[in-house]
Amino acid sequence: MKFLDQAKIYLKSGDGGDGIIAFRRERFIEFGGPDGGNGGNGGDIVFEAVANLNTLIDFRYTQHFRARKGGNGSGADRTGAGAPDVVIKVPIGTQIMADDQETLLADLDTPGKRITLLRGGDGGHGNAHFKTSTNRAPRRADKGWPGAERWVWLRLKLIADIGLVGLPNAGKSTFLAASSAARPKIADYPFTTLHPQLGVVRLSTAEEFVIADIPGLIEGAHEGAGLGDRFLGHVERCAALLHLVDGAAGDVVRQWRTVRGELAAYGGGLADKQELIGLNKCDAMTPREASSRRAALAKASGRPVMLMSGVTGQGVPEVLRALQDMVTARRQEQAA
Repeated sequence: MKFLDQAKIYLKSGDGGDGIIAFRRERFIEFGGPDGGNGGNGGDIVFEAVANLNTLIDFRYTQHFRARKGGNGSGADRTGAGAPDVVIKVPIGTQIMADDQETLLADLDTPGKRITLLRGGDGGHGNAHFKTSTNRAPRRADKGWPGAERWVWLRLKLIADIGLVGLPNAGKSTFLAASSAARPKIADYPFTTLHPQLGVVRLSTAEEFVIADIPGLIEGAHEGAGLGDRFLGHVERCAALLHLVDGAAGDVVRQWRTVRGELAAYGGGLADKQELIGLNKCDAMTPREASSRRAALAKASGRPVMLMSGVTGQGVPEVLRALQDMVTARRQEQAA
């Protein structure tokens, strides 16, 4: 299934049904009076977050959603039938944006969450509604109110606990495959990962968390260089970031500063998130190189740096334990 995290769709709620003009005509009833019923309400446009979806690919082929019109009223003071709602199911983490792509209309971030975005039009009144003591035979009935319509953008932000960031070929996909059951594509050329990937890490029966691997960042990503920064939205909801640095590539400090600069340029609070730095590919470095590069990176970042190798598994359990501790602390804060 192809991954799609943005889609533009058209929505229109149903128009209200029309009220009618009718009079009671029955044998032996001398003064029947008005009995025109009201129209039914039009259908609403409702969004629901469901757990069995993970992409917006369905909205590439279905882009227009229209609710039905309410039924017209009828004689004997009968109200028209209300039109059914149109329920649009989206993945958990979907945001609904206005046409300007800046105004947030709704955020469906929990399973089963529902939001009525557009309400259907009210039904019009029949002539029975206008009967008074002085106007006993009204010949007025209203049309139903029109429904609302608008274009909206759907933007998917994956729900994950830990976000993987780093330059291309930093070993993010290898780490994801080594620590979870996910099987992302792994190769030795830049931008092997073209779409975000999710993996579930289980340390024990009671401890687990979700990792999101996004395509690598390069200098100028916030200006559209490489694959740009459009996938950074998928790590906005993460409790912490795991920043992988390719230790075998040489200048580890420059690598770290490049990615940090792109996170700060993107905004969204990413630069302020808790960060764990992993100096990856320690199997491709001599002990002296690993020690010196680790010290240089720790001095530049002001944070502890963990040595690891996604290929051999060296240091991976320690990194996973540190990440689990971060996630557990975040969950306790939210519960409090």
